[in-house]
Amino acid sequence: MQHRTIAFIGAGNMSRSIIAGLHQSGYPADRILAANPSRPKLDALAQQFGIGISQDNAEVARMSDVIVLAVKPQLMAAMLAGLVSELGSLGGKLLISIAAGIRVERLSEMAGGHTRIIRTMPNTPSLLGLGMTGLYAPAGIDAEDRHYAEQLMQAVGKTLWVEQESGINGVIAAAGSAPAYFFLFMQAIAEQAEAMGFSPEQARLLVQQTALGAAAMVEQNPQLSLQSLREQVTSKGGTTAEAVRTFQEQGLLPLTANAMQAAVTRAAEMENLF
Repeated sequence: MQHRTIAFIGAGNMSRSIIAGLHQSGYPADRILAANPSRPKLDALAQQFGIGISQDNAEVARMSDVIVLAVKPQLMAAMLAGLVSELGSLGGKLLISIAAGIRVERLSEMAGGHTRIIRTMPNTPSLLGLGMTGLYAPAGIDAEDRHYAEQLMQAVGKTLWVEQESGINGVIAAAGSAPAYFFLFMQAIAEQAEAMGFSPEQARLLVQQTALGAAAMVEQNPQLSLQSLREQVTSKGGTTAEAVRTFQEQGLLPLTANAMQAAVTRAAEMENLF
């Protein structure tokens, strides 16, 4: 990975996770900077990873080749306006956004017409290095910038490029929001396990270990479809078959499709808020 000087504006959990991944991969600490309005998060980053810190966004932006836009979406316009005001322009810097709901075209407007922008959408398992990130780069972004952004997000998990920016909303539905779907299903299983007489601790152990094992089976058997994996544990006339039949008869598949489409629709609506 190229060791460009990279500045994180915003020192929240996602920035911390990416910095940790870079640190683990051997990225030079003197090439990593972070800015944040308050000191505690910055001090923790400096102490743990030895990176440069500042409470002045423009200071770290001025010294960087790459700027990771990691502030809340509602703060993005003011933050970028401040940078443009302080620096005059963002010059040849690569901007990588990890903010939800702001299209590249709108980011460009906020950044005074700057066009060297890549948009990403990581999910919360990135905090554990097990993330799934979608990336989109508009026409004109060169291969080196694309490769750099991809490797950056691979510091916290897997990556997937989408050809059209609308594909980011699909990533949101299938990965960004999806951990909550699994948590909800796990919650339902755990609550029913408790109703069957297990303690809350026992129910959680049953659910979390089963979910972990199921995910590992998917990952370690790429030659098998998800349907094949399901069929392997679904003996005809058995308990699993009866449970699966109930799920299917009561509409789990169309319900899931409707829920994911609702996520896509809401993501598109949110793009008009900023």
